[in-house]
Amino acid sequence: MTEGNFVDYVKIYVSSGKGGKGSTHLHREKFIEKGGPDGGDGGRGGHVYLVGNKSLWTLFHLKFARHVKAGHGGDGGGDRSTGADGDDKFIEVPLGTVVRDKETNEILFEITEHGERRIIALGGKGGLGNWHFRSSTNQTPRYSQPGLPSTEVDMILELKVLADVGLVGFPNAGKSTLLSVLTSAKPKIADYPFTTLKPNLGIVAYRDFQSFVIADIPGIIEGAAEGKGLGHYFLRHIERNSTLLFLVPVDTPNIKDEYDILVNELTKYNPEMLDKERIVVISKCDMLDDELKSELKTQLDKDFAGTPYLFISSVAQQGLSELKDKLWSMLNMEDDVPENSHNL
Repeated sequence: MTEGNFVDYVKIYVSSGKGGKGSTHLHREKFIEKGGPDGGDGGRGGHVYLVGNKSLWTLFHLKFARHVKAGHGGDGGGDRSTGADGDDKFIEVPLGTVVRDKETNEILFEITEHGERRIIALGGKGGLGNWHFRSSTNQTPRYSQPGLPSTEVDMILELKVLADVGLVGFPNAGKSTLLSVLTSAKPKIADYPFTTLKPNLGIVAYRDFQSFVIADIPGIIEGAAEGKGLGHYFLRHIERNSTLLFLVPVDTPNIKDEYDILVNELTKYNPEMLDKERIVVISKCDMLDDELKSELKTQLDKDFAGTPYLFISSVAQQGLSELKDKLWSMLNMEDDVPENSHNL
């Protein structure tokens, strides 16, 4: 999927169908000149549904179809015949779609399961025909109910990527390169900040035909939680990941300080981020000789006590198998991998 086809935010207008009006028909036959009322009810207006579809990964299909209208209910007829119900409309969305009210920005609900169906605009109820209003004192009512009007809603659909692992790091930290060597994804890679403007998803093939999904998310800068840089644009995607991979290049002036900034930005955006599993991955380690590696390990053992970390090199293909093993164990709550793995 190209970056331009990844759409994770759309505004749509939906309108349900209005209910059909009831009939005021009076029964007439060849030998019955003054029959009683037999007007039928109007049909129900069509509903508009949102439906979860696990095969969709983006809201691109709604980018150019932002007006959705259901069918109107048919009017009632004679002989107590009910009008046809209006056609329902079904809008398929990827799992992880959040629905907000456009006016209040309030979250209405989220779609998280395949086949989950939620009504976002209720069709108008059909009006009653005059047959319902007959009585001993009013045997030929010549009135009926109109159908209820349609429901019109302006809403925002916002996609939060559903991935097992989220790559977190500063711009140009090497997240796209790591994704490209762990998976078959082909993200845009270049030597300047904010190369990645949209999340890239990749499937990591593991042993015994097992797999997990990893997401390369646009880079963080200080102040992102307040909306600086790409701000909230990428932070919402991290909320869905069960494990966070903090990627810090080995040539960073202070690895611990950079990690602390990343954690601080996530915490300011949503304190629940602290509850996620996390691992620190030091990249570009092919730049180190044995002596520098030893010194760095000693320092990192102090800085990241209790937090697992690994050394890798995406370009030199070093440490990637150990990284896959560690991520798999974290995702599946296994303890067979040492807390701190330093193998290259």
